[in-house]
Amino acid sequence: MAILVVIGIVGGIALIGWLSSKLSDLRERARKYDALTTKLGSLDAYKAQLESKQSQLKAREEAIGNLVREKTQGFPWLAQAYADYLHLQDLERANYLAWKSHPALKAAEHVREVASQRRDAEKLYRLLKYKLEYYENLFPWLIDFTGEDIDDLIRQVTRDKEKGEAEPDDRVAVYTTPGERTTLSRQDLFQRALDRWWTKPKSKWEIGRDYERYIGYLYESKGYSVYYQGIAEGLADLGRDLICVKGNSVEVVQCKNWSREKQIHEKHIFQLLGTVMAYRIDHPRVKVTPWFITSTTLSERARQFAEALGVRWAENHPLGRYPSIKCNVSRGDGSKIFHLPFDQQYDRTLIEDERNECYVETVKEAEDLGFRRAFRWRGAADSSELAEPQAVPKLL
Repeated sequence: MAILVVIGIVGGIALIGWLSSKLSDLRERARKYDALTTKLGSLDAYKAQLESKQSQLKAREEAIGNLVREKTQGFPWLAQAYADYLHLQDLERANYLAWKSHPALKAAEHVREVASQRRDAEKLYRLLKYKLEYYENLFPWLIDFTGEDIDDLIRQVTRDKEKGEAEPDDRVAVYTTPGERTTLSRQDLFQRALDRWWTKPKSKWEIGRDYERYIGYLYESKGYSVYYQGIAEGLADLGRDLICVKGNSVEVVQCKNWSREKQIHEKHIFQLLGTVMAYRIDHPRVKVTPWFITSTTLSERARQFAEALGVRWAENHPLGRYPSIKCNVSRGDGSKIFHLPFDQQYDRTLIEDERNECYVETVKEAEDLGFRRAFRWRGAADSSELAEPQAVPKLL
């Protein structure tokens, strides 16, 4: 009996040892399993991250392809990309409002509605912005209108098309009061209007026009016949503000009255040279010289290109006051008529020294020389009231 007890005890001890060994083995396996599971989770996360990176690279490749294909089509894809990006940001805000500890469901829904509207507006804005930048690179003169009042631009574009627009018969009325028009003599009234025309605030377009007139006056003072193409043709001037003719020589002038903070760049030189080349093709027998005259400066690169391409330039040339009354002799009946800067045919009237025509500063000077002020021109039927507009200088 005692032997059986001893055997049982020994067998129990052996069984406990075996079970303990098995338990330790199982624990080790469990530990290894946990370690492998952690590594497997890391591998899964790395795989997901790798797939995400691959997806991003693929999206970037597609984006580059879209940019290449659409660079000259207004960049619609890029505009959509910006719009979608901002839309996702707005949706993230909406989700935050909906899922925060104290949800704001109505506000979240409102944000989603606004986000959808904003996406459409952002796409349109980006599309138009890219197109404008693209057009400004193609047509540098568009930059001149940056910051211009939209109403002034509309008036400029339509001024030759709207024949029936209401305006005073005499633009002196714009610069004088009814009382002055009643009490002042005609000479004093005209001079008062001219003085105010000089000092009144002007739009960028008007300042640019006055700058072209001033540079043109300087050329006329040197014996050139000047056609003010920039003023006469408006947006269709082909980048030729002034065409200055003397004998067999022509100087095609581009004028830029810009603030000192802005610079002339090489693209403006290219535009001038391009229009001069077209002029040379149309007038092969004349010597044509391109001139760029500006109130500001040329960039160093612009100077290098101008020198290499034979474009002459004058920098830091500000707008100055000059004798602005044009005294003209009619080719029809010899009438001696003067034009103020705001008169209808002012920019189409050319001054020729050989015909005793001139510029003067005051109305008194003009009247003392025997000139009277031009009447408002109303068409062919009334053309006898106004000195005949001079023709464009004849070119060889």
